[in-house]
Amino acid sequence: MEIADPLEQLLPTPTSRLDLLRQEMSGPALPMASAVAHGVEDDEWTANAPPEVALRSLDTLWFQVGGTLCNLACTHCFISCSPTNHTHEMMPLEQVQRYLREAVELGVKEFYFTGGEPFLNPEMEAILEATLAVGPASVLTNGLLLDAARCARLAALAKASPYSLDLRVSLDGYDTASNDAVRGAGTFERVLAGLSNLAVAGLNPVVTVTEVCAEAALDSGKRRFFALLAGLGLDRPRLKVLPVFKIGAEAERAGGYESWQRLRAGDVSPAAAAAELPAPPAAHGLPAGQASDPPPATGAPAGETDWDHLQCSSCRMVTDQGVWVCPILVNEPAARMGETLADALGPYPLRHAACWTCHVYGVSCRT
Repeated sequence: MEIADPLEQLLPTPTSRLDLLRQEMSGPALPMASAVAHGVEDDEWTANAPPEVALRSLDTLWFQVGGTLCNLACTHCFISCSPTNHTHEMMPLEQVQRYLREAVELGVKEFYFTGGEPFLNPEMEAILEATLAVGPASVLTNGLLLDAARCARLAALAKASPYSLDLRVSLDGYDTASNDAVRGAGTFERVLAGLSNLAVAGLNPVVTVTEVCAEAALDSGKRRFFALLAGLGLDRPRLKVLPVFKIGAEAERAGGYESWQRLRAGDVSPAAAAAELPAPPAAHGLPAGQASDPPPATGAPAGETDWDHLQCSSCRMVTDQGVWVCPILVNEPAARMGETLADALGPYPLRHAACWTCHVYGVSCRT
């Protein structure tokens, strides 16, 4: 199968391909071109330009492989997935393979699959087989379709690949009452059954919890989740806690963003802020204001911002409708960057309120 060809047979070096594509883009015109592409008038852009994040390297590629179709309709879903949401459709194997080939050429290091519910896609296991031929894969799932037979097949795929296969299973409470209020009646026991099937198959999933479960971010809440997972046979339980994004269904459930929750002109990244901190006080006998070691490099000259803490500095998202800046903004028309990955190598203005959440909470959708 073509996608399984060794990396070195595709191009001399992935990095050179990425650099070549960037050289074809107009460097000085990119910020304004980016503004125009996102529907911002010149005067508005000049007066209210938000910070802009550069794609430093395309390390991670996401696939909205399940579209926005899901067998659940969770009350906090930031893209409002449901059994009837066709905003994005499922991606067929052939379309995924095209993007995989381009991703390998560009040196992408890892692949993530989400939805909707990825395992509603009838080609999902074939998609994983193709992906695991070229790199590590992670699947974000609600766990309801993880029966024993599927988990055994997934374990076989993982064993046959030189790369890792990770499963991330969503859970929003440590008991029926807390979880089912968010994810729907009967889901808690069904998710636990899926997690148990993964454990029997020898797979160790990551359980993803959002802060809709108020105790999830506290040590006491984490201990309750760890105890729950250990009781299912997961002797090395893994937990990822995420903040909520106030868009989609979550905005209807709990309210959207306030007007002040935006990144604006003059805002700086943590790295840039650290670079502008005053010199530390006297240390090791040196006079005040003189440090024994030079400050750490920030990757940007003094006065410039460096937004590498944001996932959009190293990832892109693919749906059946093209390439988007990140996994969060697939329902935002302005976040679509083009048809191919080569179209999406430029910078992106952090105009959306969800960008504020990523910045303030240091969010990464990666495992």
